[in-house]
Amino acid sequence: MESQNNLKTWVSDRVMTLLGYSQPLIVHHIIAVTKRATSPAGVVDMLVDSGWSSTTETTSFAEEIFAKVPHKASAQNQNRKAAVLRRKRYNLVEDEDEQEEERRVKRRTCPKDDEEEEEEDQRAREQLERNLKEKDKAATRKLTEPKPNRRRSNNADHDIESLRKISRQEYLKQREKKKVEEIRDEIEDEKYIFEGVKLTEAEQCRNKYKEKLYKLVNKYEAEDDDVNEYRIPEAYDDMEGGVNQKERFSVALQRYKDGGVKKISPYAEQEAWEDHQIGKARLHFGSKNTKRASEEYEFVFEKARVEFIEGSGSGIKGVNKFDDDDRQMKTNQLLESNAKTAMEKLQKERRALPMYKMRDEFLKSVKEHQIIVVVGQTGSGKTTQIPQFLHEAGYTKGGKKIGCTQPRRVAAMSVAARVSQEMGVKLGHEVGYSIRFEDCTSDKTVVKYMTDGMLLREFLVEPDLASYSVLMVDEAHERTLSTDILFGLVKDIARFKPDLKLLISSATLDAEKFSDYFDSAPIFIVPGKLHDVKVFYTKAPEADYLDAAIVSTLQIHVTEPPGDILVFLTGQEEIETMNEILKHRTRGLGTKIAELIICPIYANLPSELQAKFSSLLLKGLGRLSWPQTLLKLR
Repeated sequence: MESQNNLKTWVSDRVMTLLGYSQPLIVHHIIAVTKRATSPAGVVDMLVDSGWSSTTETTSFAEEIFAKVPHKASAQNQNRKAAVLRRKRYNLVEDEDEQEEERRVKRRTCPKDDEEEEEEDQRAREQLERNLKEKDKAATRKLTEPKPNRRRSNNADHDIESLRKISRQEYLKQREKKKVEEIRDEIEDEKYIFEGVKLTEAEQCRNKYKEKLYKLVNKYEAEDDDVNEYRIPEAYDDMEGGVNQKERFSVALQRYKDGGVKKISPYAEQEAWEDHQIGKARLHFGSKNTKRASEEYEFVFEKARVEFIEGSGSGIKGVNKFDDDDRQMKTNQLLESNAKTAMEKLQKERRALPMYKMRDEFLKSVKEHQIIVVVGQTGSGKTTQIPQFLHEAGYTKGGKKIGCTQPRRVAAMSVAARVSQEMGVKLGHEVGYSIRFEDCTSDKTVVKYMTDGMLLREFLVEPDLASYSVLMVDEAHERTLSTDILFGLVKDIARFKPDLKLLISSATLDAEKFSDYFDSAPIFIVPGKLHDVKVFYTKAPEADYLDAAIVSTLQIHVTEPPGDILVFLTGQEEIETMNEILKHRTRGLGTKIAELIICPIYANLPSELQAKFSSLLLKGLGRLSWPQTLLKLR
């Protein structure tokens, strides 16, 4: 600050000498001009432009003030030198701005280096894609690849196998002991808890069987195995060469048994189990052969039945565009009677779908437009039929694929299995699915069902989706996070690739929003339902809707004709609770009621159990067709 004041005083004195007057504004102006100048000549030019006379006194003043004032250019040079010294001293990395400036200079001076950098970037991107593919492949279980045949030929593998056998034998011994203890505890608990309670015939038979089994096990433990084979006795000679007579006779006595004990076959338990299974196979039970007498169900319901009334105007009609109900029913009966094989039956069911009747009109719309919004009710056949129509129309030629996204893993697995049956191919070949940590596709796959998250993953390794000719985003009305992200990505891809067909499928009529978002895409409506639905409501609100749902399920099961019951609950906890309660209430009824197959399903269920549920759907064992009746619990 003191040097700055001295400089202003010196400039003011010199200006007073040269001009005869001095002001603070003039002093500040001269110092600022000097800081911006790069040389004394530049200072002279600026002073002359301001009205000074070009004399030797002005020139000498400019040289003197240029030497005294720290001008801007010298400060920048000093700062740059200081920065270079700091980098050398601390080995710092250059800033991004300076690196970018150096790249620009190199591009202007060395175009060959620029091309080399672009090639290096391209190689880096390709390497990144390969790394992502390898990472996904390592974390995904490939179901279509054959399992390697491992042969054990060395001694180490033989030892491991021996250890496994020994470990298995020890485990079986411990498990046998534990099971015996469990049977003993169950017998004691049932005698204590259910004393004086009227039990059903099935429960009494089960208790007798447990007691008989427990007695047999105790007999086996008390007696030696009655096996006619020679056993090497234990050594009874000591190290000194003598013979221990006590141990000698004890070994001899172990070979004899009490003749009064009845011999029991060592395979009695296995034979009893086989007889029990054969007896079950010979029984005729099920919903079709069960008597519907009301007095047989006195132990089914623990509370009063739930009464229902039919809602006014609640009937939801089925397909009515192409034919009336009577004619459609006759057509379905005719198709069912003429079906001779499973494939013919599948094809006849396929032709009965509302979507099948719109096949030609739909293919024409796909050919004329790149993006289509498809609207159809649940059960109209959008998800299963549209990919087949496109495959039959030739959209999978040239190695291209048809991709269809689903918001849930169960839907992707079950729909892929259904479509593979309708096409008559093996799941994982022409038709496959891909979910997290599980890939059931191959090089032959042309129709691929996947979750929306898996398609987002494919965008990382294949940003342009060159392997797909058609993309179908199904269940768009659910508006999940992954689906909304896909909307933005596929919209850009559709603009970039005019040959890519994009289908947005929704089950609601609010499709104008999707159409506006995808540049006023046309809306293709599939009218009609596959089945008629009647809606019933409870007469009064229910205090516990879960218990009411359980009672209603049992009530429908024992009083209504054979069919399927679909129950919707709010989450995994309620699903598991209802599953346990239904098993508990039906366990003791035996053959007095029809067999009830309970199939829980939710998102966190392991994929193996979800696949089992899907197989039950396809086999018709507990097949969930559209329910004939929906019950709404208030």
